[in-house]
Parts: sequence; structure tokens; C-alpha cells
Amino acid sequence: MNFSKIFKNHFTVLLLFFLLIFNTAIAEEYVISSSPSTDIQVVETTQESRFPDYAKMYVGEDKFERFNRKMFNLNSGLNKYVARPIHILWSSIMPKFGMDRLRDAYNNIEYPKRLVSCIIQKDGEGVKIETMRFLTNTTLGLGGLFDPADKLLKIKPTNENMEQALCKCKLKSGSYLVMPVLHSCTPRSLCGRTLEAALDPCLYVAAPVTSIVKFGLMLNRTSYMQPLARMIETTYADPYDIHKKLFGMENYIRNNNLDREELLIEEETLAEQNETNEADLILENYNPQTPVVDSMRTALFENPDVYKSFWGELSIWNRSFAKRIKTGKIEITEGKPEYQFQYIMQRDKTSPLMIIYPSIGEGAKTHHSVIFAKMFYDAGYSVVMQGNPFQWEFVKSMPDGYFPGFPYNDAQKLQLVTSKILEKLQTKYECEFSEKNIIGTSLGAMYTLFVAETESKNNLLGINKFISVCPPIELKYALKQLDKNSEEFNTNPDEVKQKTAVTAAKILQLYQLKNSGDLNIETLPFSDEEGKLITTFVLRQKLSDLIFALEKVPNNKKTDIYETINNMSYRDYAEKYLGLADFETDMEEPEKSNTSLYSINKYLSENNNYLIYHSLDDYFVNKSQLAKLKEYTGDRLKCLNCGAHLGFLYRKEFNDALMEDIKRKI
Repeated sequence: MNFSKIFKNHFTVLLLFFLLIFNTAIAEEYVISSSPSTDIQVVETTQESRFPDYAKMYVGEDKFERFNRKMFNLNSGLNKYVARPIHILWSSIMPKFGMDRLRDAYNNIEYPKRLVSCIIQKDGEGVKIETMRFLTNTTLGLGGLFDPADKLLKIKPTNENMEQALCKCKLKSGSYLVMPVLHSCTPRSLCGRTLEAALDPCLYVAAPVTSIVKFGLMLNRTSYMQPLARMIETTYADPYDIHKKLFGMENYIRNNNLDREELLIEEETLAEQNETNEADLILENYNPQTPVVDSMRTALFENPDVYKSFWGELSIWNRSFAKRIKTGKIEITEGKPEYQFQYIMQRDKTSPLMIIYPSIGEGAKTHHSVIFAKMFYDAGYSVVMQGNPFQWEFVKSMPDGYFPGFPYNDAQKLQLVTSKILEKLQTKYECEFSEKNIIGTSLGAMYTLFVAETESKNNLLGINKFISVCPPIELKYALKQLDKNSEEFNTNPDEVKQKTAVTAAKILQLYQLKNSGDLNIETLPFSDEEGKLITTFVLRQKLSDLIFALEKVPNNKKTDIYETINNMSYRDYAEKYLGLADFETDMEEPEKSNTSLYSINKYLSENNNYLIYHSLDDYFVNKSQLAKLKEYTGDRLKCLNCGAHLGFLYRKEFNDALMEDIKRKI
């Protein structure tokens, strides 16, 4: 399975897995499945914090963290300055089709290690499957260049390795290690890799040609890892921590055979669609499940043309839409890192401009922003993509003492950043945009409206229209809803560990179906509990990255910051960094709070240069809040009958209405 693609499809607010989200392949193919086998290895864990510590949960105590972090940084440097240039050269010589064929051939050659692993595990079914696949792909697949066993006979690979065999033999994993070049491992996985090397057929053919072929196959295979490596480097404040989590979770899934049975059982449709007379836009045959699960459908917001290319992602010849997006830099604060933004310009530089403010914790180039950019670019707009103020890179570019969370203050910072971006682009291209618009989603949608209110007073940016999609109405209420999901998973660590792994396995299997073209989703195959697990994982990762940046933690030394993070809720963040301790009082009198849309009701009532989209079952708001907002906005608030929080972005009804409203003159 392709962790790289999954990472790219960030469920803007919600997904690290379903996110962990879409564009290139990684060296390993993951086939994920259902319930655990009877041989599950249960690693004893203890709950020492309010919220799950996923890294510790899956790899245990990081006894050698200081050493591991140094090795991780060394490996990252070697990858960036040595391996990546070679991979770029290779990907620019070999078209994507050729790379895929070599990858399949390499997988076919590795038949002995999978066969022996299955034999040691006394897995007769695995022996049968791998042997049938090897014979089929070696003959009909022209030596393994193609995979007719999967495509024609529907025989899926087992993806067994020797570490799984050692696990079956009750060999303990040992402590987590990061080794030069090898990267993440454990003593058991090192033993497994040694045994796999001994089972490599190329080892027994001592010829220079064989060595060259072997090197070429290895080069081809490892090149698939680069997009994931680059994404981790640039997306997360502490790449070491997220890498450790992914390594631990993948190992747990494999070693407990969660990748061997069918998981994707369609869940019941539990919710009812809201009355159509309450909604302005109807989503026909949506089949609502629960608000949390419906919100996950935002991951279906896709456009296959965004990454489409004859060449691989690393190739200098790749001219897909995503690769044509440029990166710009501006200085916000002297002595601080420059802030990076993304943009793509029309040939006519005076074309109208769309500025995108993404959801909480999202950077400048999220999957949703790229999909929106493609939509607007095709409609004739140049596009600028910015990050959310509640994101670690944004914070690092700001003056010391800046803590995101107050909408009005954050909107002023956004307005400043946007003005500097516009100034740079208009100077660089010697142009004036004929029209400027802003669209925001989730927390970015709330900031959009606060920027609109600020603009009504000083008109720094000259924006024509503001589009807000699913903004929180009362920020403190939204934070409580967000924490509510997390607090349900802080009691039984072993149970959380197992359920999280099964849920991750489901997501990876779902992605595999999507990648093969066999995916036909009417309802997502997740329970409400599984939806909350995913939501919790992703949103807590965003909070973790932010606090890591705020506390200026060095990423090359042992740190105990995660003890603090795993005991901190979003409400705790608001109390510690923003001084917002009067949660309950403010929620009883939201009109007096400067963290709600009610505080800009004068702007909302008197202006018509904005439009708000919301769904009637968004769990970050309630119907009484929507009703009150309607009093201020009138027909400038458009409610959908379902879709929860951003779970309607992929629907044609919404996209058609959005484009029509954006083009409509005020």
C-alpha cells in the first residue's frame, strides 16, 4: 500500500491515515485486512498520559532516543543530498511505466523470502498463494514484469517477510533503533533482513552483470520512497516522531497478520437526512452514517488529473498540475524563517485570483488546496495557497510570543501575510489582478470571515468576495467537541492499540481498492468509533506539531515534550497559551466572546461580499448556532441537508453551486 499517496490526501482537518493521504508509490505494497489472527502478539503497555502516546504504544520506550535522533538526522541528510539526486536522475531517465514494471519484477524475485516465511509460520494458505502468484507472474507476467495473478486471477500477495516468521517463533522485538542507511528497525527486524538477504537469489549468481541488475532494481525500488520521505520532512514539525509512529504501526499490522483477511464490511446507514425545507442545497442519495464518519468523506474530494503524468513524481519531465505549482517565500519577521506559500499563475497575469485558507493545522500545499487550485485554475483563476495560522510553519515565521487561537489576531496576521504575497507576485509579474477572492475551509473559513471584517475597515487587500466553508461559529464549542472525541480513548491502552491498528489496516485496504479501480463507495466502511479514532489521531498530531514549534524543541536531542503533549487537550492549549479559562461562562453568553462569529455580527449583517456554506449536521456547530447565524447573514448562509464537516466537498452539487456563486457578480 502507498503511504505516500495516503499522506497527500490530507483530510484537511481530519485524517493522518486517510490522509496519510495521494500521488506516488512507495517501495512496499500493503494489503490490509480484517480481524487479527489467533496468534496476535500483545505488547504490554501502560497508560501514563491522558491521551494515547502512539509512538510508545507501538515501539515501546525509546531507550536510545538521543542516538536515534542523531542517526535519523544523518540519514535524512544522506537521503536529501546523496540518494535523492540519484533518484531524480533515475526517474528522469525511466518513465513511470518502466519503473512500475521493474518494481513488479523485483517483487516477483523476492518469492523465496515470502515462501520461507510462510513455511516457518506453518501458513499453508500463504505457501499456496505465493507459489501460484510466482508461477503465474513468471510465465504470463513475462518474468514478473506484470502482475496477472492479481489483475486477472484476483490472487492478492501475502507480503510476508522474515521478521513476521521470527515474531511467530516468539522472538521479542527489542528496542527501537535508527541505524545508518537502514533507518528504523529493531534487533528482530535486523535479524529478519539478514535472513532475507541470504534468501535473495541474486546472491548466488556471482557475475558483474547480476550485480549491476541488482543495483538497478534496488535503485528503482527505493526511488518510490522519496515522495514519502520529502513529505515527512516538510509536513511535520518533528519528522522523527511521526516516522517512529508509522514504523511501529506498520510492524504491528504485519506481525499480527491484520493484512490477511477482509476488513471492509459496509457499515449501516445510521443517520437520517435533514428535512429538505431546512436546507438550501440538497445532496441526493447521500446515505448519511454518523457526522464523524460522514466528515471523512472529504477524503473523496479528488481530481485524477492533478497528478497525472507519463513520468514519475521525481522526474524533471513530470509536468502534472501538482508539479507546475510553484513555491514562493516572504519574510514576515526579521531573523525568523521565511514563510513559504504555493501559487500557480495563468498565462494572462491579470486574470482573477483565488486565495485559499486551509483548515486547522494545514500548511500551504495540502491535498484539498491542490484540488481546489485545479478547480479554480481550470475556471480561469490564478491561485495562491497559504497555510493556516494554527500550524507550526506559520508560527515559526511569526514574532516571539505569538500564539494562534484568537480569530481576530490570527486574521490580522493572515491579512499581513496575504498582502506581502500579493505585493511580491504583482511586483514579480508586473501585473494587477483583475479580481481577488478568498476561500477558506473549517478554521480557515472562520479566519476568512474575520479577515473580511478587518478588510471592511482598512481594505488592505482589495478582496472582491469571501467564501467560507464550514466555519466554527463558536470556537470554544468546537474545541470542546474536538476534545470530546479524544477523551473517549484514554482508558484502555491495549484496546486502543488494537483498534487503532485495525482501523489503519482498513484505511490502507480501502486505498488499495481505490488504487486498483475497484472502489465503489456508497457508504464508508467505518463505525462511528473508528471514525473518532482517525479524527483523534490526526487532530492530536496537528496539536503536537504546533506545541513542538511553540516550545522551540530541538529535533536532534532527547526530549520529554511528548509527556506534556500527551497530557494536553485543545482546551488545555487555550487555557495555557491563550489564557481562555472561562469556557463555560463564554459559552453561555457567546455574543460577548471574541472567539465567535457573533463578535463580527455587524459586518455579517451589513455586507454582502461574502458567502457561507454549512451543513445541518456539522458536529462542530449545532442547529441553534446556525439559526442565530442565519439572523445575521440571511441568504448569504447556504445550508446543505447533510455532509457533516466538509464531507460534501466531493459532491458535484456543491462544486457546481460553489463555482456559480464565485462567478456571480455582487
